[in-house]
Amino acid sequence: MQYELKTQIIEPLRPTFDHLVARYGNKPATRYQEGTIDLQPTENFHYRPTYSPEYELYDPNYSAFKLTDPYSFLDPRQYYYTPYVTNRAQMHEAFGKTLDYVADHNLFGRTPEAWKRLIGEIVIPLRHYEAGCQMLFSGAARFAWGATIAQCCTFEGFDRIGNAQLISRVGITLGEQTAGVLNAAKQSWMEAPAWQPLRRYIEEALVEPDWAVGVVAVDLVDKLLDTLIYRHLDEEAIVGGAGAYSLLAQHVGTWYAEHRKWLDTLYKAWLADPELAGANAAAFSAAVSAWLPKAADAVGALAQHADTIVDTGAAAGLEARVAQVKAEYEALGLTVS
Repeated sequence: MQYELKTQIIEPLRPTFDHLVARYGNKPATRYQEGTIDLQPTENFHYRPTYSPEYELYDPNYSAFKLTDPYSFLDPRQYYYTPYVTNRAQMHEAFGKTLDYVADHNLFGRTPEAWKRLIGEIVIPLRHYEAGCQMLFSGAARFAWGATIAQCCTFEGFDRIGNAQLISRVGITLGEQTAGVLNAAKQSWMEAPAWQPLRRYIEEALVEPDWAVGVVAVDLVDKLLDTLIYRHLDEEAIVGGAGAYSLLAQHVGTWYAEHRKWLDTLYKAWLADPELAGANAAAFSAAVSAWLPKAADAVGALAQHADTIVDTGAAAGLEARVAQVKAEYEALGLTVS
């Protein structure tokens, strides 16, 4: 007896979950949609948190920034666990290869002493700033309303501790030439006058009761630090004989450009909401007006200290960047005092 093998295709009874069909129609959904949309807990909360009994355990009122439909915001990167972990593993692997190149060719050993000092006193202590940002975004992930937002904040928290690790690895490699770099960086963060405005800033942001205001506050500093640390000093390092720093700084600078994608999209969603755009704009304007001067002072202190080590004109360029940041927010329709 002979049997004929045939391929049998079994069509699924339905292409995806009912709540996604209601939103997007009766068609297959992406992995991102299935793992993100409408996952925010909304009912059956058995108790209120003892630390804030005026709120439910999960509550949109933890922030003045709201969306009529929290899922009107989608991560443009479409990150869920697998693509996020894969992307970040590749990023850290690329950084490791660059770091190996710097170590194998003793590039820090060939770096001018003034630039070694600048990296040790201005760049390496940022590992503590990044650790503070990790705590802030972890809090934002807890209190944000809407799984798409909470998911981005969660990934951002992991990114921040990853950034701290990258900076620490730079310090370890530099420490082969200059002993005690990481310990000195911690002492700078805790005691050096140039670092106290930024330390105070991140500590105040950590205790800000509105999670979204804390996110905006950190983003203001990020905008200024990116220009100072990963743009201006990067260019100056190339002409100043500190190419090792430039090789490593490019990785964090690349991450910054990528992380802006979800933040800028969230900002636009807040300001384009059909019902809550006005209230969001008012809260946004108040947050930027309150925190931008403090961010400028905090980063300005670092820029001034950097110029005492290597005169790169960092402090002179900061004022223009602050004005540019203000103009960027005003271009969104905000009123920044």
